[in-house]
Order: sequence, then C-alpha cells, then structure tokens
Amino acid sequence: MKSFFIGNIEIKTPVIQGGMGVGVSLSGLASAVANEGGIGVISCAGLGLLYPREKGTYAEKCIEGLKEEIQKARKKTKGVIGVNIMVALSDYADMVRTAINEKIDVIFSGAGLPLDLPSYLTPGSTTKLVPIVSSSRAAKIICDKWEKNYNYLPDAIVVEGPKAGGHLGFKREQLQDQNYALEVLIPEVVAIASNYKEKKQIPVIAAGGISTGGDIARFIGLGASGVQMGSIFVTTWECDASVTFKEVYIHSKSKDVLIIESPVGMPGRAIDGAFIQSVNNGMERPKTCSYHCLKTCDYTQSPYCIIKALYNAAKGNMKKGYAFAGSNAFLAEKISSVKEVINKLECEFFLATHKLV
Repeated sequence: MKSFFIGNIEIKTPVIQGGMGVGVSLSGLASAVANEGGIGVISCAGLGLLYPREKGTYAEKCIEGLKEEIQKARKKTKGVIGVNIMVALSDYADMVRTAINEKIDVIFSGAGLPLDLPSYLTPGSTTKLVPIVSSSRAAKIICDKWEKNYNYLPDAIVVEGPKAGGHLGFKREQLQDQNYALEVLIPEVVAIASNYKEKKQIPVIAAGGISTGGDIARFIGLGASGVQMGSIFVTTWECDASVTFKEVYIHSKSKDVLIIESPVGMPGRAIDGAFIQSVNNGMERPKTCSYHCLKTCDYTQSPYCIIKALYNAAKGNMKKGYAFAGSNAFLAEKISSVKEVINKLECEFFLATHKLV
C-alpha cells in the first residue's frame, strides 16, 4: 500500500483508524495503529465519564481526559496521532482548543459541519484539520467557507458513506439508495478537491463499510488517497473497549446490524441487543441529565442517554448499552493484534492490485 501526505505529514500506511466513542478508541488503540504507520485516532466523546476522579465539572473532566489520552499515546508511539471531535459535542470548542494546545497531529471533525474549525488554530500550530463529510456539496461548502473566512483549506477530507458505523450523515431512505453509495461519493469529492489543487493538494479519504485490502484497492482506484476503518480495529487486543464489547462483534450475524434512531437526531448503525429492545419498549427514558454532552439532545424528549449507553457498552455492560458498528462488523471472527490486521490488509491489497483474487 502506497503512502500519502496530509500537509507535510507522511502517512506511511494509508489507513486511518476511525474515532470510536465512548471509550472504544483511546490511547491504546490509537498508538498501536500509529506504530504500524497509519493514523491512530482518539475519540473525544464522553471522556469526562472515563476520568471521573478528575476535579471539576464534567466539561473540565473531558479536557483533562483528552490531555491525558494524548500524552499516554505520545509515550507509546512516535507515529501520527489524531483526535475525532464531533461538532455536535457541547464542549466542541474546548476539545478543539485542548487538542491544538497539546500539539495533536490531526483533528478529524464531523457529525455536523465544522465551519469555524480553522478559527481555533494558534500562531505556529502544526495541527492538520480534516473535516468528515457525507457529500460533495458539504465538501465544497467547507472548502469555500474556510478559504473565504480563514484563508485556509482542509488538509484532507474524509468522505463517510452510508455503510459506516455510528452516526450517519444521511436520511434513512438514502442509506439503500445507490446514488449515495461511497463508490459514487468518492469521485464526486475528488473532483471538488481537484478544484483547489493550484492552492493546496487535498487528499480524499474513503470511509464507511471498508473491511478488506480489496476494498482499499477499489477506493484508491476511484481516486482516494487512503481509507478510514473503524469496526475492523474493534476486535483487536489493543482496542480500549472491554473483551465483552469485542465479543458482541464476533458473535453477531448480518441480520443483527441495524439502523437505529439516535438522540443526536441522526440515524445510526449498531448491533441489536437487549438494550435496543428495551429502548424500543420505552424503558430507558432518562429522568435527569448531568452531562449536557450534545448540543442537539433534549433529555426530556430523548428515548435514552446515548453517552451512558455507549460508555456502559464499552465497559462490557451490554444490558445497559449497545455497540455502534459498520455494516460489515459481523465479519469479525476473532480477536487479533493491530499488527495482524494491518498485515492481512496489506496482503489482500497486494492480491487485489496484482489481479490474483
């Protein structure tokens, strides 16, 4: 697999590990992927829950948690480390500022349009800014706004298709519509990025439902420089979630991976289980909210507390939570090391590009 550049940073293995919260991709997984030449990504979602002993409010605990995770990752790797910061987070601005102050290599930002992301850069900052989009229209809006308001263009663009895990930037009826397939979106966004090539090379990264080296070869053939993969790294020893969480992937079948409605106001892809059934029966409605973690969530109208559900699941309490997952998560068969996963992808990529499969 060929390396590519995000700004002046060489990504030797063209694989970005997707940010997965709450507590699924932290410093453990991120550093392991970075050590294999990819970009390891820490999820900022819910860090205050993971650092309950820190002093202060939930928001202050999130800040300290992010600092600690970045510092832990730096001790484990000299590779490229990124953070995933959802625009929908109430503490989005604090998370961005903290990441830049900690000199993170890359910020990935989606779940909304990060229209003001360059405004947080400080003099001398080397952090790269990468929006996550679901359409060429969103890519163009961001490029034009950033250029006009900040004289800045994205350092790369992640295009997340309808087969991704977690929150999806599509309407439910678009998920099965081939006009919105990632194979259609990638060439469209590559065309948008090429409009700015005189000013900046903007690599495009394919994401959503990518699970083999053959998939990587296919999307690179469509113009992508690399791919983002999440689910494939959940069933690794280095993943920060509990073994129980990983086993949900391993024991799942195709029929178990379904679309749910999230309190965020977007459809999401998750693995079915007892908690989702309890939500459907109206049994998980929150009575109070101590976190106010999402801008778009009104707990009085919410069918459940998403941050608690994801936290519980990552810790192994599947009766009180569920696992977000990509469309091919059910293909997982065993827990492997990150090195084994990357090696397998490289072998599959070689076979696909040499027409041996």
